[in-house]
Amino acid sequence: MLTVYSYPTCGTCRKAKKWLDEHNLKYKEIHIVEAPPTKAELAEFHKKSGLPLRKFFNTSGQRYRQLGLKDKIKTANEDELLNWLASDGKLIKRPIITDNEYVTVGFNEEMFHDVWGNK
Repeated sequence: MLTVYSYPTCGTCRKAKKWLDEHNLKYKEIHIVEAPPTKAELAEFHKKSGLPLRKFFNTSGQRYRQLGLKDKIKTANEDELLNWLASDGKLIKRPIITDNEYVTVGFNEEMFHDVWGNK
C-alpha cells in the first residue's frame, strides 16, 4: 500500500490521487500539514527519491517566501534543509508518495506511470 502525504485543497494532490484511483492503487492519506513527515522520514525520502533535497521545497508557497528561503537554501547544508522541511508541512512540495521502496514528489503523469504504473 502507498502512503500519500497531501494537503486537501492542493490541486496537484487531487490530480495525483485521481491518477492513483484510476489505476486502482490503494493508499493511505496523511495530511502533510497536520502530520508532516519527520526529519528522519524526510532524509529517507530524499535518499530513496534520488532527487536533490531542494526539490522537496514548495517554492510557490507563502511560507517559503515569508522565510526568504529562496536565497537561504542555496548555501544551506543538508541538515539545515531537513530542519526547515520538518519544521512546517507547508514548506514541503506535495504530494509525497511512497511505498517504502520508491518515493515521488509532486505529480507528473509520465513519472507516475514509470514508478507506480506496475504496482
